[in-house]
Amino acid sequence: MTSKFSSIFSASRLLIGSLLVVIVVLGFALVIQTISKAGQPSEVTQVNVLADSNDECVVCHKNATPGIVEQYGHSTMAGAKVNCSDCHVVKADYPGATEHEGTYILSSPTPAMCQKCHQAEVAQFNNSRHGIPAYVAVFGSKDLTPEQMAQFQAVPEGNFDPAKARNAIFAIEGPAITRFACESCHNIGKPNPDGSVGQCQKCHLRHEFSLVQARKPETCNNCHIGPDHPQWEIYEESAHGVAYATMGDTWNWDADAGTLTTVDFPAPTCALCHMSGFGGTSTTHDVGDRLTWFSAAQVSTRRPAWEDNKVRMQSVCFECHNKEFIDALYTDADKGVEAINERVKEADTIIQPLIDQKLLTAAPFDEPIDFTYFENWHHYGRTGKFGMWMQGADYTQWHGAYEMLSDLAELREMTQQKLEAAGAPVPTPKP
Repeated sequence: MTSKFSSIFSASRLLIGSLLVVIVVLGFALVIQTISKAGQPSEVTQVNVLADSNDECVVCHKNATPGIVEQYGHSTMAGAKVNCSDCHVVKADYPGATEHEGTYILSSPTPAMCQKCHQAEVAQFNNSRHGIPAYVAVFGSKDLTPEQMAQFQAVPEGNFDPAKARNAIFAIEGPAITRFACESCHNIGKPNPDGSVGQCQKCHLRHEFSLVQARKPETCNNCHIGPDHPQWEIYEESAHGVAYATMGDTWNWDADAGTLTTVDFPAPTCALCHMSGFGGTSTTHDVGDRLTWFSAAQVSTRRPAWEDNKVRMQSVCFECHNKEFIDALYTDADKGVEAINERVKEADTIIQPLIDQKLLTAAPFDEPIDFTYFENWHHYGRTGKFGMWMQGADYTQWHGAYEMLSDLAELREMTQQKLEAAGAPVPTPKP
């Protein structure tokens, strides 16, 4: 009897021991799995808050434009109980209103509508390069109302003469082209019939208005790309862009605005440097608020209050870099901007004899020298400056400084040929 009881007890103890081993192993496996997923984006099932909505706009547009309803149903705005009518419905006499199903709407809500909830953001936008200056850069200022002109001149970029060469290119190409080209980006600052300025949906795509989408650099890539402002390409080749390309899928894109840390974003994106609340810098919709130079200008000068702007931008940099690194970058990049300024001024010196001898026509872009002169500063000078600050070596060199040297050589040859053909004296080249 004792032997039988002993056998049963031993078997029970073995079974319990085995179960404990299994539990411990499973526990370790769970811990390892949890650790391996640390930093990975969580898979959250999005809820369509409009799925059972009886709102008449939603009911109708589920059939007419179901994609829009689906997008908006997953948005934080719909989650906050913002209805379609809150953004679209206006009075019959509202500027730009159209009749729709017995009411009046704005098919594309303006910042005046957004301002009801986002007052600070709209005010910051109105003081930014994305506001009226973006529009004036191609359309010019001739059609601005006195109030809009005053708003333009109050923006830092408004101290430039609005009659730029880009206006001439815009006019020459004509609306059949520019409708799909210049306007596609520069309408971000287009004045609206109700007096407000801009199109928020250029960055905040309708109708989901995703915070993740607005933060990702591909959104900026929509406009900041190409030979005259290749910020996207420069970012891609920079260390920051490499970090995004290789590790960005682990970053916390859904973090609440104003709370971002290096845990959420171990490396910066366009938005993080220029707009996000990060380090000691608060969120802004003024994309020039942290810049020290007018980098897009023909000859770059310091921005107003550039010292304050520098403090704000460096507050972002200090989250990852030490003071020595940041000071060296700013010192060296400042020198680089000045060097490019000198090459732009050299182009002016080269063609000055043609101006003195009245050998250049008054019409813009009617001969090759006009294009070469324009590309020297507008494409390659600007690209070189952007490349320095964003740390893209290839764009600083081969798409920037090298191309400027090539253009300057062409300008010298073109100028000499024109002077010789006119029998005018040819200046002796400087040694």
